[in-house]
Amino acid sequence: MTDQPYRDPTAPVAERVRDLLGRMTLTEKVGQVNQRMYGWHAYERTDSGHRLTDAFRAEVAAYGGMGALYGLQRADAWSGVDFADGITAADGARVADAVQRHVVDHTRLGIPVLLVEEVPHGHQALDGTVLPVNLAVGATWDPGLYEAAAAAVGAEVRARGGHVALVSALDLVRDPRWGRAEECFGEDPYLAARLTEALVRGMRAADVAVVLKHFAGQGATVGGRNSAATELGARELHEIHLAAARAGIRAGAAGVMAAYNEFDGLPCVASRPLLTELLRERLEFEGIVMADGGAIDRLVRLTGDPVAAGALALNAGCDLGLWDACFPRLAEAVAQGLAAERTLDTAVARVLALKFRLGLFEQPYAPAVEQPSDPRELSERVARASITLLAHDGEVLPLTPSARRIAVLGPNADSIAQQIGDYTAPQRPGPHHVTVLDGIRSAAPPDTEVTYAPGCELVGGDLSGVPEAVALAAAADVAVLVLGGSSARSGDTTFDTNGAAVVTSVDSAGMTCGEGVDLAELRLSDGQLALLDAVAATGVPVVVVLVQGRPHALPDLSEKAAAVLSAWYPGPWGGRAVADVLFGAAGPEGRLPVSIPRSAAQLPVFYNAKDHRYRGYVDQLATARYAFGHGLSYTTVGYEPPRLSRARVTPDDPTLSCRVTVRNTGERPVRETVQLYVRRLSGGHSWPRVRELRGFVRLELRPGEEADAVFAIDAETLASVTRDLGLAVEPGELLLETGPSATETRGTRLVVEPPS
Repeated sequence: MTDQPYRDPTAPVAERVRDLLGRMTLTEKVGQVNQRMYGWHAYERTDSGHRLTDAFRAEVAAYGGMGALYGLQRADAWSGVDFADGITAADGARVADAVQRHVVDHTRLGIPVLLVEEVPHGHQALDGTVLPVNLAVGATWDPGLYEAAAAAVGAEVRARGGHVALVSALDLVRDPRWGRAEECFGEDPYLAARLTEALVRGMRAADVAVVLKHFAGQGATVGGRNSAATELGARELHEIHLAAARAGIRAGAAGVMAAYNEFDGLPCVASRPLLTELLRERLEFEGIVMADGGAIDRLVRLTGDPVAAGALALNAGCDLGLWDACFPRLAEAVAQGLAAERTLDTAVARVLALKFRLGLFEQPYAPAVEQPSDPRELSERVARASITLLAHDGEVLPLTPSARRIAVLGPNADSIAQQIGDYTAPQRPGPHHVTVLDGIRSAAPPDTEVTYAPGCELVGGDLSGVPEAVALAAAADVAVLVLGGSSARSGDTTFDTNGAAVVTSVDSAGMTCGEGVDLAELRLSDGQLALLDAVAATGVPVVVVLVQGRPHALPDLSEKAAAVLSAWYPGPWGGRAVADVLFGAAGPEGRLPVSIPRSAAQLPVFYNAKDHRYRGYVDQLATARYAFGHGLSYTTVGYEPPRLSRARVTPDDPTLSCRVTVRNTGERPVRETVQLYVRRLSGGHSWPRVRELRGFVRLELRPGEEADAVFAIDAETLASVTRDLGLAVEPGELLLETGPSATETRGTRLVVEPPS
């Protein structure tokens, strides 16, 4: 029995926290909520390896410890870390252990440090596996696949000594002009909730704690402007923007990150109604709240003083700062009476509890981790499952051996940088990646001639490359035109203090997406559209492949393209996935996680708007070009009307089943995503939405085969937000609809009777 109960692994966590907290000085407590140092400042590379810097040693000494160290292994253009001076996979565990050993061995209480890593779509580190971006994950509609991918990436993070993964999951694409659209799972709360659960489960399976970003409503900022104010009411917040957070908390998320945006007049990190009254009290969240990078320092504009700014965030419910200069001064805030020490103790206790739950006091060093599966293979599987066939004439795809001459054209055909998305570490040169051009060359039959020309730049209107592309297209049997956008950063990019790109002109930067790259216009560039027109004018069949991080507004392409696919940002091996779909080795399985607009002028265009029977614009349609949930296959599928096991239920007993018979009426196998929507016709305390996704089922159907998609309906399926902002099944009449997309549904009525 130890005389230091906090070191007793058999003692309850609460008891260990209480004992350790009672031994700490005020300075040591402040050290535990300190995360101001960039991890890449903690080490330097030498001829013999890596050494800890004097700056890191001084930071640990100043606070008698360190709560968390951010981004020890982060590498990208903003940090300036690359293969010349960074930490590779071979060195990751060794450097992490050196950091941990110094903190444990050179502080009075030996409290381990949390090593916090960015995992936006894979570990943002040298040699880290890169997954397709979250918007591509959303297009898979496959939580099981994503859970496996998250577990594999989590195992990588843990093997390199990381403990906490920062992952975007809570934001929704309510305005695709927002540059961070690629970091979202889509526009729908139900789909995002299911994928957030999968993410947390996968990471927890690898013993990695997850901090979910961003809380709350950041995807609803005015005009799609990053970090701006929202115009959300409390009901909109609860109906749309909290579903993923609720799901992530239930799945065991260790933390949430307070967003930059303002909600109801207060920055999220300064909002006690949001972080304490809603998150802690209503949602019963017990984990940590982390500030977004530098967000607390922004509060100085409100308080006029950094000490008061730190106190404001602490009192609101923030537990752990990030890169800021204000939280490290909380001892002054306590001394000045701006924050009570017991409030600081509460924040420190949450940080310590996480360390105890992760077992860091018993095993602070990187463990030997068994990799559950090949993360690169999973990355490619996610990419393949995300490819969404938007339009098809039924003839050109899949490509057949008769297409002996293929012209691969467009600015995104042969660029890994433009294929992997924002917040990605530098990639090793050589045969570690597959562009779309590479994939087509490898997949094409041996006697196929594959020619290539970019045709135009990604941005701007320079048409000097169009004649070469047109000549290649005219001589080909089919032209694959790879268009879209780019979130590729370079060392020439200017960055804000939080790492967001500062782009004043897409023509000069080449970035059309990513944090800090918000667009007013969602069209493809003039050069890309001119290239499309010129290639289509040759009369050759055209297949358009969109490599993109947001849904670009698309014109009517029915007279120009025989097929249109969205490959999103498919990751380093995405070119092979695209080729598999083009040549029919795999069928297109993706379904749209967002609505694709006709133009930016018609926004918002998300499918689950309030049902006010709006008639639309006079000068153009108000409907999406392609609806949420849409995605074609290489066959045809028929749906029967849905059938309910009971037509009347009560709020106390709302369980029933919904069945729909689905038949493959074509000649190729299909993996069909059958979707369930709920539409309120009457009753409830809120004006109804047009429809709301509440379930989906994947069916594998051979040609001519039929099967029933079965949905188990329960209180969670039928619940709506009540007058007091709770969730309950409310009496009224509903329409339960099934179909292949949000606009192709057939429904049957369900009555929820008032309780007797």
